[in-house]
Amino acid sequence: MSEILISTFVWSKKIRVFHWLNALSILTLIVLGLFILNAKTFGVSTDGKILLKTIHTLAGYVFVTNLFIRALFGFIGKGYEKWGKTLAFNKGFIAELKRHSSEPLKASKGHNPFGKLMITALYLFMLIQGITGLVIAGTDIYYPPFGQHFATSIAIDKNQVELIKPYSKDNVDEQAYKAMRELRTPFIKTHVFSFYVLTSLLLLHILAVIIMELKTRNSIISAMFSGYKHLPKDKE
Repeated sequence: MSEILISTFVWSKKIRVFHWLNALSILTLIVLGLFILNAKTFGVSTDGKILLKTIHTLAGYVFVTNLFIRALFGFIGKGYEKWGKTLAFNKGFIAELKRHSSEPLKASKGHNPFGKLMITALYLFMLIQGITGLVIAGTDIYYPPFGQHFATSIAIDKNQVELIKPYSKDNVDEQAYKAMRELRTPFIKTHVFSFYVLTSLLLLHILAVIIMELKTRNSIISAMFSGYKHLPKDKE
């Protein structure tokens, strides 16, 4: 006898909006990031690099703001918006993971334990990307929230900080500029490393979702549009 599936509400509108806005902003950042990393190969001019970095930073603001709002709802939200039902830190998680590992693959109302581990890793590296990206934007094209601080730190005339522009030496103290570039080096290395890790995790996440969709048939993908999963009655 086939199992009876019930349409069950799981993902709130807040979660769904976050998910797709996050996906769109990350995709935009990845494409722009690849162009920036390979600017010489593509023959991008200095003005072109500044434009790419500016758009990349603006997309980064959307990404960071969206992530911050999601973090807020993780504390004050309801149901599966809360961190306790999303991340791999809730009480009894290890026992839940062991139990799930020993059972046949089956549908879960929210994230199963392996899903929680993946989501935790994704959030960690998204946070790293957001923080390092803001620092890099401040030291490279002097954008907020750190741009004014770094521009002032390298200015010869502190009363004419507005003269400091990306890739320009006007009003720039060479020694201070060199020190700033040294300061930003570990942030760049971390940002690039995290970029590759996050991209790999996202590909694994997409693959896992497709496999679960095919194995459980509980509308994991469509649920991120409608909010509803098709679950066995005991999962309601």
